[in-house]
Amino acid sequence: MDNTQAVKQHSDSPRLVVVGSIGIDTIETPKARRQNILGGSASYGCAAASFFTAVGLVGVVGTDFPPAYVDLYKRLGINLEGLQTVEGKTFQWEGVYETNLDNRRTLRTDLNVFASFRPDLPASYRKAPFLFLANISPDLQLHVLDQMEKPQFVVADTMDLWINNTREDLQKVIGRVDLLTMNESEARHLSGKKALLRAARMLLGMGPKYVLIKKGEHGSVLFSKDSIFLMPAYPLEDVRDPTGAGDSFAGGFMGALAANGDTSESAIRKAMVYGSVVASFGVEEFSLERLQVLTVDQVEERASLFRSMMRCE
Repeated sequence: MDNTQAVKQHSDSPRLVVVGSIGIDTIETPKARRQNILGGSASYGCAAASFFTAVGLVGVVGTDFPPAYVDLYKRLGINLEGLQTVEGKTFQWEGVYETNLDNRRTLRTDLNVFASFRPDLPASYRKAPFLFLANISPDLQLHVLDQMEKPQFVVADTMDLWINNTREDLQKVIGRVDLLTMNESEARHLSGKKALLRAARMLLGMGPKYVLIKKGEHGSVLFSKDSIFLMPAYPLEDVRDPTGAGDSFAGGFMGALAANGDTSESAIRKAMVYGSVVASFGVEEFSLERLQVLTVDQVEERASLFRSMMRCE
């Protein structure tokens, strides 16, 4: 069963809402250089989640946004009630990855219509039980949170820019979410602690039940008040484009969690497997090229293999 067939089984009202950027990217990796491809945290997050649950996209594009990309969202079964089209140009980003693919340089960032983005959520979105606040300004994250009725589980991502410039608003967001996710350097920066365990404890003290720290090719670590869970990354022979891997992980994770409806720590750990697996597929090609042809059966097959790799008995 391919992804398009799977999403036809989803209800019209989204169980998961993803709020983030939608961009037109130009990316250079050691493998190739690609211009004007679909990007943005909302694109990756929604595409990854669409394998598991009904997902609604909240984002903004300009009048230059290619209709083919809107069609792609529709083929993935993504609800587009929350997609705004505004006169002007779509957000654009250009970057170059170094040989190891761990480091990248941003060559150009043009916010364009994204600079004034402030969404009014559709009524059906406000009732969604699951919410992923991708890497956008804390002020915008708070604006979205204020419109949600009573979400069951909320995840927020962030970055150094917001830690440096809008720390007060960021701490307000952190105090209102169930799970905070960020990478190692960001966790150390925000907490002021060098040791990752101490950093996680400091972040948990800000309010969330869980802190999920992303470690790139080394996987991720889930912290709660009483436990630590280590999740490796799925091993790959070839990575073509790591852009959006973190958002694909979060989307797959939240999609699997929303499909199950269980937010216990056990369910969160199981959902992390799907997040890692979908992200591993995504980096095999540029943009959403791999995810748009991926099948649910392929996801399940790799998830089963991944679980067998982690057995220690």
